[in-house]
Amino acid sequence: MLYKGVLTKMKTELSTPINYFLILDEAFIQLRQLLQKKLKLKFLGYQCLNCGSTEVTFRQGFCKSCFFELPQTADWVMYPEKSKAHLGIEERDLKFEKKVQLQPHIVYLANSSNVKVGVTRKTQLPTRWIDQGAEMALEILEVPNRYLAGVAEVALKKHISDKTNWREMLKGKSSNEDLMVWRNQLEPYLPEQVKPYFLANNQPLNLLFPVEQYPEKPISLKLTKTPQYEGVLVGIKGQYLIFEDDTVFNIRSNEGLVVGLDVST
Repeated sequence: MLYKGVLTKMKTELSTPINYFLILDEAFIQLRQLLQKKLKLKFLGYQCLNCGSTEVTFRQGFCKSCFFELPQTADWVMYPEKSKAHLGIEERDLKFEKKVQLQPHIVYLANSSNVKVGVTRKTQLPTRWIDQGAEMALEILEVPNRYLAGVAEVALKKHISDKTNWREMLKGKSSNEDLMVWRNQLEPYLPEQVKPYFLANNQPLNLLFPVEQYPEKPISLKLTKTPQYEGVLVGIKGQYLIFEDDTVFNIRSNEGLVVGLDVST
């Protein structure tokens, strides 16, 4: 076995195309160098990303106990409009919540499978867009806290999707739409409290992913059900590895799995 370790989401670097890195134990693997090589993945067990427990991971790479106790898995993470740190109200850990919520947040438009609206901390750009497999993205608001970003997103998603169709994203068939036109069309729907933060003159960022062959009908690999898989790597997009036989493996949704990885030509 060449590499062994706990899966965590791939690290990324903005370049043309995007650079991806997988960290397993002490190994820092540049995945673009593995394109057209045969990879063998093997499921070996579980390891909670917080406490190290070997229990079955519950969600986001955490065991059940940690998932329901950690501040980074509270409702406000998925639903920014539920943020309360700006009011001094604690949900699980006010110090952590203030640190994350009370900093600049971006409301953006991204085009991966379709045009969608999203929210992220300013410090997470462009990582957030890369992780979603967006081929183009545009900042439309910069607000001082997570709550306001959530308020804006709730208003806008009445008029535009807030979801990515992962299958279409992996097929490389994003819609050919002008995000600046979308920005101007959506501006009237913004709540008054966020209108002062509107970014009227931003230009979109284009992203190119290292994909040599897109799958026609993506087949999702679940290592817990198929404990060993072997295939030729032909692309990386979002947080997915894409294989020659149309198999795709979502690293992010498999965080907390202990795996073995063998590489051959």
